[in-house]
Amino acid sequence: MLRFLTFLAAALIFAAPASAFCGFYVAKGDARLFNKASKVVIARHLDRTVITMANDYQGDPKEFAMVIPTPMVLKREQIHVGEPAVLDHLDAFTAPRLVEYFDENPCMQRRMRTMALQSGPSQESVESGVSTDKSFGVTVVAEYTVGEYDIQILSAEQSGGLAGWLVQNGYRLPDGAESVLGDYIGAGMKFFVAKINLEEKAKTGVNYLRPLQIAFNSQMFMLPIRLGTLNADGQQELFVFTITRTGRVESANYRTVKMPTDDELPVFVREKFPDVYRALFAEQVRREPGVMFLEYAWNMSWCDPCAADPLSRAELRSLGAWWIRPDMTEEPVKPLPGPTPRPLPAPQQRIMPRPEPVEAFVTRLHLRYDSSTHPSDLQFRETEDSSNFQARYVLRHPWTGEANCPEADYYRAELPLRQDRRAQKLASLTGWPIGEIRQQMSLPADGPDDEWWKDIWK
Repeated sequence: MLRFLTFLAAALIFAAPASAFCGFYVAKGDARLFNKASKVVIARHLDRTVITMANDYQGDPKEFAMVIPTPMVLKREQIHVGEPAVLDHLDAFTAPRLVEYFDENPCMQRRMRTMALQSGPSQESVESGVSTDKSFGVTVVAEYTVGEYDIQILSAEQSGGLAGWLVQNGYRLPDGAESVLGDYIGAGMKFFVAKINLEEKAKTGVNYLRPLQIAFNSQMFMLPIRLGTLNADGQQELFVFTITRTGRVESANYRTVKMPTDDELPVFVREKFPDVYRALFAEQVRREPGVMFLEYAWNMSWCDPCAADPLSRAELRSLGAWWIRPDMTEEPVKPLPGPTPRPLPAPQQRIMPRPEPVEAFVTRLHLRYDSSTHPSDLQFRETEDSSNFQARYVLRHPWTGEANCPEADYYRAELPLRQDRRAQKLASLTGWPIGEIRQQMSLPADGPDDEWWKDIWK
């Protein structure tokens, strides 16, 4: 009997530049850091929507099945099989990141002030006829083979009949599925059902499932997740990437909260950023369950910094951004001129302009959910907010060279306090014990002694 695997899919609903950044990209927190993580890309403009669904299913392909509520009967031409590499590129490009700075010689501050004063202000498709299973009130409106997937489009009159049809056709339904299916039927939705065609899959020569894509016109802008919570083993991780023409996307029925950003953390985080970001995200979820977290919002025309090369026009169009003009000659992207930074073993961060602006605003939303925290399907709205945002965390290496000036004395006296503030920030963001963090940083367990006044009047 086929295992009933419900994917998060789409379709129901209602209808200031950042300052330049100089530093180094060190690490990123992408979807691969999280277990049970699914990725969905929604490209939307006007009432036209393209959904790309990445399948993270691991197991016998014969056991795979996907059931997705859709707002309409999809034609063969509205269904496509994409490539996971494009989703991986988008994930890497938008991932939270760790960046690194090196403190300058503190004595340089005096020289720079002096100079400033002196200078002044400056396929193959198999389509069948409509068939109806009258005993269940389920109509198979269309059948297609798209890539390695056999697809049926179903229409149902009642949830009990649809549940019975699915069970008879080899699907194992989780408890509570009939009630949720009934809500979708009441909303007039159809059902997109996909299984693996083993012969067609063998022809692809790959051992993974490629993402499925669907395109449709609808005033609705949402992602149905309720079916996916019924047979979930604990909370699930979901990354929703949206591509719109002008503005950031946020949830319309749950709060959207920005992840903490631009915080300075201890230098040892460099070697364990995946653990740090997992703990950081878990702590934000613990404090504010039932929300969606914003990790990235930026126009694809440029980035500051870039964790990866921007997506090409062809890649954006392959994800459904139909409004982007094709067949443009894309020249290699070069970093802006500037001072050569100190080399690091990690790739250098850079600002990467495009030869011509691209009307593609990318939003990355991260959600950890189950039926108790998010009992309703996700609904979205595009805002007019085109301001840039990215979750990034900063490391600052102290100056260790020679420095003989009053500024250097002050710098050295303040350094333990700065280090401890970073320890406290990491404890606040992750929930880790401050004592253990201080121990890793070789700081006093109770923090630095800052009672500087106690010896003044002795």
